[in-house]
Amino acid sequence: MKASLRARYEPEKATAVATVSVNAGDFKVRASMTDATFANGPSLNGLVVAVEKPGFFTVDYNVPSKDFKFQFMNTVTVAQKPLKLTYIHNKGDGRTMLDGNLVIDSGNKVSANHVLGTKNTKLKYTYLHEGLTALEPCYDFGKNAWDFAISRKVYGDDVLKATYQTSSKNLGLEWSRNSKLNGSFKITASVNLAEERKVPKLCAESSWDFEM
Repeated sequence: MKASLRARYEPEKATAVATVSVNAGDFKVRASMTDATFANGPSLNGLVVAVEKPGFFTVDYNVPSKDFKFQFMNTVTVAQKPLKLTYIHNKGDGRTMLDGNLVIDSGNKVSANHVLGTKNTKLKYTYLHEGLTALEPCYDFGKNAWDFAISRKVYGDDVLKATYQTSSKNLGLEWSRNSKLNGSFKITASVNLAEERKVPKLCAESSWDFEM
């Protein structure tokens, strides 16, 4: 049995999420609870139960809202390259999404996301230089705008990342670490350059994994 705990802090609020997963043969059963589940005594608020077969499908059930989310995954070969496809349907808002991820080689990848029945389509290209620096331009057809991201690994487990959204003029900076020994954390700061008062928004998130 595996468990994880994730805490998120913003100046306006703080939240926590606990997840417990159990392997049952080829399947994995997972339950996620937020701080709202225990705020006023045990309740169903914030409780999500999921059944997953890794690489094939995931079904999430939001207990308080009685909403289902379905994900089906498959991998096909295109020009001798693996194309990973994901079909996502959210019963709550009725949205259906298709994700595609084509790995050209170890340094080049193309991914796309489309919401069926809308013009919301994103196409992203990822270039990894020497395994350390990643450049990710992304074009949003719905907004007719570009998004850009650049990230670099530093000190082994640490990653520094900068993002810019041209449609909203949002500039973001992120420092993250993913360590099996000391847990993981992420600190982000963002500012909207279009606002007259350019006040940064800060957020800190940390997580720990446990074997039970």
